[in-house]
Amino acid sequence: MGAMNHVGEQSDQERMIQQQIIERGIREERVLGAMRAVPRDRFFPSTIRGEAFADRAAPIGHGQTISQPYIVALMTHRLSIEPGHRVLEIGTGSGYQTAILARLAGEVFTVERVKPLLDEAWERLMSLGIRNVHFRHGDGTTGWPTAAPFDRLLITASAPEIPEHLLRSHLIDGGVAVLPIGRGENQMLIEVRRVGDRLDTADLCPCRFVRLIGQEGWPQT
Repeated sequence: MGAMNHVGEQSDQERMIQQQIIERGIREERVLGAMRAVPRDRFFPSTIRGEAFADRAAPIGHGQTISQPYIVALMTHRLSIEPGHRVLEIGTGSGYQTAILARLAGEVFTVERVKPLLDEAWERLMSLGIRNVHFRHGDGTTGWPTAAPFDRLLITASAPEIPEHLLRSHLIDGGVAVLPIGRGENQMLIEVRRVGDRLDTADLCPCRFVRLIGQEGWPQT
């Protein structure tokens, strides 16, 4: 029976990829390959594992969420990660997006301020045999100065405005960041490209993320 169930799980994940990602226009093979390689249900608490392939975000505890599959795919796609890239992720959360990035990049550096989430994400990635990720507990808005600069930067929580100091100090010239900005219902997912001292931005789509707490984010309430 175990094998039968496993096939069922795979088809749920494949259906998610077909209906929620490919049909919405994301067809980049490397991104789809990474989405196929990471078992999304492994990143859900057992109580809500049945929701793993649904077309929505889900709670993972501590007031945090795991993003909807399409948003994970879109953010990953817009980063255009090359195999040798070093990527900084701010907001490890469940570790799902981290695992996707790790499949595409040379190295991933991920920062999370909620220690229990970071510990669980570390355990999940270890159990999946992912070894090119560095983990850090702390305020993600201050980045990871000792490892900077990075080719790519991803923020998985919404800041009130573009964290310019973080992007200028942590992105290489020509580097790309994808992040949400705004409050409540009025958030926008944006792509930022560093060109010399300039930060060029493009709006991608409306979105909803938890708040980015920290020095260049929202105050802790």
